[in-house]
Amino acid sequence: MSRPYPPHDLATLSDLEMLHRFVPAPDLLEWIRSTFIDEASPLYNHEHAHLRDADLGVLWTNCDNSKQMRAVIGQAELMPPMAMGKWQRARAIQQVEEWFDGMPDFLLTFSAPAAAGMDDPSFCALVEHELYHCAQKRDRYGMPAFNKDTGKPILVMRGHDVEEFVGVVARYGAEAAGVSAMIDAAKAGPTIGRASIAGVCGTCGLKAA
Repeated sequence: MSRPYPPHDLATLSDLEMLHRFVPAPDLLEWIRSTFIDEASPLYNHEHAHLRDADLGVLWTNCDNSKQMRAVIGQAELMPPMAMGKWQRARAIQQVEEWFDGMPDFLLTFSAPAAAGMDDPSFCALVEHELYHCAQKRDRYGMPAFNKDTGKPILVMRGHDVEEFVGVVARYGAEAAGVSAMIDAAKAGPTIGRASIAGVCGTCGLKAA
């Protein structure tokens, strides 16, 4: 399946013309699943296996999200949103449910203007970086945790941890993680390509704040 690109009007409007919009991206979600979560894919990553049955929501946006002179171009969030006032939370929940006909487990948002200009390895690294934030909880023994009633993985947000993001380095190079301590994993060379992602990840920015 060819990599999907954002809608032309989201990716090309000038700042003066731009109205901030968020648009569901079902084609991007399908590509993410078929590329990184489907075991038959050449780019399959077993570290995302817990997302096979997870409900993911994906959005394109043209809304600028710059922080400390860096443009945030990707973000992962655990749903439903929590850190809000009652009305803000109710409004956000209503909007997300209308977008996706229900509440997803995770919401992934990507900058349309940035994605339109990225090469394939850089875009893949960005997407996988956000997928790594969508984690499965570990029990007291460090094993994957499952819900006792449903048998499904217990999903949590993962911070930008050195050990947990070794997978990004191994697949795309140390620059993708933005952490020099990961250089040992990069010595063998990335299997897909090189990119610089951590500095433009909204989820990492939230953890660092």
